[in-house]
Amino acid sequence: MEITVNGLKAHAATGSRELNADEPAVILVHGAGLDRTVWQLQTRNIAYMGRRAYAIDLPGHGRSEGDALKSIEEMADWIPAFMDAAGIEKAKLIGHSMGSFVTLEAAARYPDRVEGLCLMGVSDTMPVHPDLLAAAERNERLAPELIIFWGLGEKAKIGGHPHPGLWVHNASQILFENAREGVLFNDLAACNAYQGALDAAMRVKCETLYVLGEDDMMTPARKARPLAGAMENTSTAMIGKCGHMMLIERPNQVHDALKGFV
Repeated sequence: MEITVNGLKAHAATGSRELNADEPAVILVHGAGLDRTVWQLQTRNIAYMGRRAYAIDLPGHGRSEGDALKSIEEMADWIPAFMDAAGIEKAKLIGHSMGSFVTLEAAARYPDRVEGLCLMGVSDTMPVHPDLLAAAERNERLAPELIIFWGLGEKAKIGGHPHPGLWVHNASQILFENAREGVLFNDLAACNAYQGALDAAMRVKCETLYVLGEDDMMTPARKARPLAGAMENTSTAMIGKCGHMMLIERPNQVHDALKGFV
């Protein structure tokens, strides 16, 4: 679907299902340098649970117009603007990696608009290695290569996948390489700069589910504990033999983790 948000075209995938205004809404927010397609193995499942699913392209990503927003706070403020344009009063938010920061900050800033929160591949801070930042700033192929090296669990690196024909390593590489020039660096810099996660967590009052990868080297599961400890109503699903790119590494396990929340 395409709608206009702040004067610019915004795109969201809806799981190939007609939207029903009476159904609960679920908004999925992608990570750095990615777009809505990283959710392709989840969006349809959520939609056919009888939910309005919106896997969004943030500004400057995928099919959405405009420049990429510079900070996590700006991205968080864009979420209710999208909701207004799409006619969504309240929604559950699901974010992965950078998207987890965006949805966390949005839930803290706009508690009346968020019914539930799911944080996937999240940590209290997301420092980015200087070599990765530099490679992304130069738009070098090395940047996505480093992310994939650190981001995939060992099982995903050796092949074999429940979704026929999907090679996780190459699929991940293509997703990052499809980003517009400068977008990956913009997003990584935003993650590196954001220091408000713990403060935001202390202000979140809604139900929050953490979905974490057992072998995640980019956002180790232990680094989510300070956030969960600052919240009142949390649960955790640990995905075994899984790195940071859980959405495509272990889609069936992620689907199982999301069922009760959605």
